[in-house]
Amino acid sequence: MVLHTTINGQAVVADVDPSISLAMFLREKLFLTGTKIGCGKGECGACTVIMDGKAVTSCIIPVMRADGANIITIEGVAKTPTQLHPIQEEFIQQGAIQCGFCTPGMIMSAKALLDKNNDPTVAEVREALGGNLCRCTGYVNIEKAVFAAAERMRKGE
Repeated sequence: MVLHTTINGQAVVADVDPSISLAMFLREKLFLTGTKIGCGKGECGACTVIMDGKAVTSCIIPVMRADGANIITIEGVAKTPTQLHPIQEEFIQQGAIQCGFCTPGMIMSAKALLDKNNDPTVAEVREALGGNLCRCTGYVNIEKAVFAAAERMRKGE
């Protein structure tokens, strides 16, 4: 089947096997390997991307559901090739990165939230990150990073 979609601002037209997931397509066909596959069941959040403004677990999305969609992966988050997004910078500054496997999914979930609400409550941040599992950091620094990024985004950074 032929897929027509937009990924990180670029139009993509590709022949795809409709039985594969969006995550597999991103990783194996487009070589966007920042999208991780952890559990393969939509439970860990490592594969989170933003599709039409919503954080989704791409490992359980059939690739053809992306037809006509606008998708952002971790590779499309930085403002420019040399300037990280405030969310990425704050994950570094706040020590929210340990092994890094969950980090792309965490950043994508945080970005989906902050794109809609750059002044979230603790409960809203926890709800937005609720589908993302991290075995290393304990979440405290991840939450700090989201709030620091939100503050910067409110300032227009």
